[in-house]
This record gives sequence, structure tokens and C-alpha cells, in this order.
Amino acid sequence: MIAYTMVGTKDLDNALEFYDPLFAEMGWDVCWKDDSCVSYGREDDLDFPRFFVNYPFDGQAANVGNGTMTAFQFAEPEQVDRLYRIAIDNGGSDEGAPGYRPQYAEGFYAAYVRDCDGNKLAFVVYPKEVVEAK
Repeated sequence: MIAYTMVGTKDLDNALEFYDPLFAEMGWDVCWKDDSCVSYGREDDLDFPRFFVNYPFDGQAANVGNGTMTAFQFAEPEQVDRLYRIAIDNGGSDEGAPGYRPQYAEGFYAAYVRDCDGNKLAFVVYPKEVVEAK
């Protein structure tokens, strides 16, 4: 299992304006927060993966990797729609509006955004057949 994902920022306050409402909508807690970092997850569940936003530990500028993306899975397309709108309304940029992506799988629904630092996120709903087959 993945323990955590970490993305860098150039401006933590700006990043918090973007991420706080997203993770609140997702029902995630702020598990840690100081002057250089914030983590989101389930405060009472150490087995639940965490998502960190922080200034790089080496003191160098945060860089975004081309092809790097974190995806969050949901049960209903309406959740994806809401998260996409929250991201855009809080300084994110569009990388692919909510919609079905049959090129990936029939019934695959997703939206893609970038945060204020250029880190890419996806909000996805897997096709019911894939979920039921698990």
C-alpha cells in the first residue's frame, strides 16, 4: 500500500487555499501542519494514505515532474464534477474537464487539474464492471 504522496510548493499559503477545500470535500483531515508542510489523510487511521504538500527539504525550488500525477478515486461522477469545480475556483488550472474517457475504458469518468505549483491531480470514477470484478 502507498503510505503517502508528497508534492512540492513555492508558496504554502497559496497551496493551502487550493488543497484545504478539496480535501474537506473529500472528507480528509489535516493530520499535520507547520510552517513548511501540511498533510491530509485520516488522523485516526495510520493505514490510510496521506498526501503532503511542502517546501522541498533541500531548500531548492519545487519542480514539477512531467508525467507525474496523483489520482483520487470516487464512486460517482458528481463527486468528480464538484472537486474539479472546487479546484478551478481555488486557483487550479484545467488539464481536462470532467467527462467520460472511453479511450481508457467504457464508463471511465475523470477530470484533470493542476494546482498552483503545476502539480497534476486526477479525480476518477472507475467503470462499474471493473469495480465489481475486484
